[in-house]
Amino acid sequence: MTDLALILTSVAMSSGAQFALKMGASAPQVKAAIAGGGTLVARAWALGTTPMLVLGLTIYALSAAAWIVVLSRLDLSFAYPFVGLGFIMTFLVGALLLGEGVNAWRLAGTLLIAAGAVLVARGG
Repeated sequence: MTDLALILTSVAMSSGAQFALKMGASAPQVKAAIAGGGTLVARAWALGTTPMLVLGLTIYALSAAAWIVVLSRLDLSFAYPFVGLGFIMTFLVGALLLGEGVNAWRLAGTLLIAAGAVLVARGG
């Protein structure tokens, strides 16, 4: 896998993890656990047995493993700005899959992040 493909894979997995965590965080048992219902053990059990939370954390772990490979191959100052692409991917996931509101400020900020990632890629 090329370095750029590995970067994009890691960033996309991180964005996917955000989606899974959001879905898990919306589960009634998670909301109850966060609100403080039950013992600490019961609350931890509710969080640790929510499939989407477990999936999100697993995807994050895989993303981190891919990122470690990226960092072993590339300069941090080159690789890290690509993490900004995760903002774009997560913005799109929120808007398209979760129906979250999009306004001009969010769109403008996301486009500025995209422009920065392009500039870093071209300068590398």
